[in-house]
Amino acid sequence: MISAEDMKAFQGYSDWVEDKIITSPRDRLMENTLGLMGEAGEVAEKIKKRIRDDTKVEPEEIVKELGDVIFYATALSNFYGASLGVTIAENMMKLDGREARGTIKGSGDGR
Repeated sequence: MISAEDMKAFQGYSDWVEDKIITSPRDRLMENTLGLMGEAGEVAEKIKKRIRDDTKVEPEEIVKELGDVIFYATALSNFYGASLGVTIAENMMKLDGREARGTIKGSGDGR
């Protein structure tokens, strides 16, 4: 589980992200969603080039893009009233439950 200290750090990051939001409230959901998709696409593009073209991709390049993914995922969590820590805790419970039920592999939300 996530410690109280971790939750405090995640909340600090969530607050920091919130201070960086420049989009109007009316457009925020779309901008944050498109930002998340774009940044995830940049990660995928770098991995694709590594595989397809045998291009060397420095780990730092992937980490930078993953940071942007985390930023937008946090912004969306904030939009829906949950800090990054709450989102992580919910995800851990969901995946632990799937593991306990032997359904970590497969597809579908309800497994």
